[in-house]
Amino acid sequence: MKTSPRKTVIVGTLALAFLFATNAVAECGARRQATLSPSAWGFQAGGAHLLQAALVKTDDQAAIVGFWHVKFVSEGSAGIPNGTEIDAGYSQWHSDGTEIMNSGGRSPITSNFCLGVWKQTSTGTYKLNHFATAWDPTGTTLIGPANIREEVTLASHGNSFSGKFTIDQYDESGNNLGHVQGQITGTRITPDTPAQSIF
Repeated sequence: MKTSPRKTVIVGTLALAFLFATNAVAECGARRQATLSPSAWGFQAGGAHLLQAALVKTDDQAAIVGFWHVKFVSEGSAGIPNGTEIDAGYSQWHSDGTEIMNSGGRSPITSNFCLGVWKQTSTGTYKLNHFATAWDPTGTTLIGPANIREEVTLASHGNSFSGKFTIDQYDESGNNLGHVQGQITGTRITPDTPAQSIF
């Protein structure tokens, strides 16, 4: 009896699905994740063949992934008293190394969403490079890009982080119009976080 290549592919796909279904884990936050190595997929002339799969443990970079309430407080900024809240908002760190923030200190007309990329620098420590586009208070005149940089350390329980930030505002010609620096804190938001905890 001759088996068609299409049936071989379908049977192979189903076998993979059943093989890994019992090992699936749905988690969010500070857990190590296992990923399926690309070497588990083997395609050769004449049909698909199931190869032995290897689960590869990643490092703890996924610990920072999640939804955060963040606060930026000035420290050592020229002309701004220490302890002044510069901004507060909501930030999401994604497992692909990207980040997005909704800035509560900026009106939507001035561009209050901004984007960043991050990497883990050591155990529990992360570096973020983040860019925003700033507009004047009327939302009609472009000021230029703002660069926000953060270096944060995740608490051992995984539900908060703290660290340092800098914000540099540039005009469209690359001239630095202002610099702010200070302390950033983040508190994890979960499906059970009450609204009262963010005030």
